Amino acid sequence: MAHRSDLNDDDRRFLRRSVDLAREALEAGDEPFGSVLVDADGRELFADRNRVAGGDHTRHPEFEIARWAAAHLTRDQRARSTVYTSGEHCPMCAAAHAWVGLGRIVYASSSEQLTAWSEEWGLAAGPVLPLPINAVAPDIDVTGPDPDLSDELRRLQARLHGITLTP
Repeated sequence: MAHRSDLNDDDRRFLRRSVDLAREALEAGDEPFGSVLVDADGRELFADRNRVAGGDHTRHPEFEIARWAAAHLTRDQRARSTVYTSGEHCPMCAAAHAWVGLGRIVYASSSEQLTAWSEEWGLAAGPVLPLPINAVAPDIDVTGPDPDLSDELRRLQARLHGITLTP
């Protein structure tokens, strides 16, 4: 796992965009996750937010990015792209990312952090083990978390679950 010091200004800009999408998801009544697909030249190609509130828990933005990329990009374009995401990919999304052949992943908060927050707040575990990306897809270049943005995401997750955090 890389650290914040490994993030450049472009990484931080696109991570900020993914966190803004996570906030948008929460404000729309959904779980706070957002992701952005960026090409090798630093252009945003596709962005989405979580859409699981309707009951389809496969509607993660990372999964939507994999589907979009498979339909719209060549194998080489996919391999040279980067996915920026508010939260580390779940195993389903990590597998989709690998099967489609997408490149680097940069995330603001880790699955390990989300699990720790959930345990701290007494929330039930999800139906899928919170494995790190490289446990599912070992060859993907992964960078994260970002300490500043992960704290912001902790606050968004707390809001989702009605948890009051002290400053």
